[in-house]
Amino acid sequence: MKTIFQHIKGDKTIWAIVAILAILSFMPVYSASTNLVYVVGSGSTLGHLAKHIMLLLMGFGIIYGVHKIPYRYFSGGSVLMLPIVIVLLIVTLSQGTTIGGANASRWIRIGGIGFQTSTLAGLVLMTYVARYLAKNKEKQINFKESLWQLWLPVATVLILILPANFSTTAIIFVMVLMMTFLGGYPLKYIGLILGAGILALAFFVLVAKAFPDIMPNRVQTWQNRIENFSDKNQKEAYQVEKAKIAIATGGIAGVGPGKSVQKNFLPQSTSDFIFAIIIEEYGLFGAVLIVLIYFLLLFRIFVVVRKTTTIFGTLLVLGVGVPIVFQATINMAVATNLFPVTGQTLPLISSGGTSIWMTCFALGMILSVSASKEETEEDILDDNPLDILHETI
Repeated sequence: MKTIFQHIKGDKTIWAIVAILAILSFMPVYSASTNLVYVVGSGSTLGHLAKHIMLLLMGFGIIYGVHKIPYRYFSGGSVLMLPIVIVLLIVTLSQGTTIGGANASRWIRIGGIGFQTSTLAGLVLMTYVARYLAKNKEKQINFKESLWQLWLPVATVLILILPANFSTTAIIFVMVLMMTFLGGYPLKYIGLILGAGILALAFFVLVAKAFPDIMPNRVQTWQNRIENFSDKNQKEAYQVEKAKIAIATGGIAGVGPGKSVQKNFLPQSTSDFIFAIIIEEYGLFGAVLIVLIYFLLLFRIFVVVRKTTTIFGTLLVLGVGVPIVFQATINMAVATNLFPVTGQTLPLISSGGTSIWMTCFALGMILSVSASKEETEEDILDDNPLDILHETI
């Protein structure tokens, strides 16, 4: 055990939180996978659990590898990766398929493995924004220059994600605005960008309504979800109804591990709505435990921020760390009918390779920052992206 702790660096509490969330995910994923086995007819429950454990082990490998990288490399690396993720998003959008008549072009297959490019794009974009804000912290920001250097890359990524994944687009946009505010970007310009974003969304909706063949039923899906959530007299969506039954059945102590009934009827019971299954089987106690763990993670993120000695490190931790807790909050709010259905997973608990791996990559970056003691702002921001590429090769 001592040998293991000698090799891992950074905030030990974050390491413990990740391990606890991973272990706590085993039983809910195993239990909820009966839906995939007996309803969908996909594999076996042990097979789904083994796959989930394997993905988590690979995730821990990602955390370990990334946390060993000096975080100054992430600054220049984001400049190198940004054009790559834009190309991947274009390819993903062009190769997307339709599921049930709705545009679902979120995935791309690389070597036979499905990969959701929007999660990688969000991570790279947050790092790029942190780099820009840190480089210009002591300068008078020129709005016109920032439009090209900062907002054009942001807009490009968001426009490419939006047609297939509105919720991820909204989360990234909100997080970017948060980072620019904390990074000292003028508030009046943030207001202009927010207004431009709202107008762009309205224009996109109008175009999608006028030319429905471009994005089949996507805007209609958003509209239906909002209407189902806001109109309490309207018949509720099937999955929300089943989630509420699961929560009501769970009560205070739950029905017991593996004894959920609604897992057999609730779509996406292993991913989007796994929190409802947790409440049904473990009750209010299980729900409170999960919420407290995520809030502890948020607290430790702020502890790392407080100890970080560079502006880039501070913004990087906030940019990649806060979205994890934000996504978890949205997932739990959807399951408890406090928020419209979005399709966001519960980080490190829901099944799914891309979500787990990108969450682990973000946590590795946070741990890299918390493990660093000697980085200076000059070392980080003077890094030439081409030098990083040369060192890597």
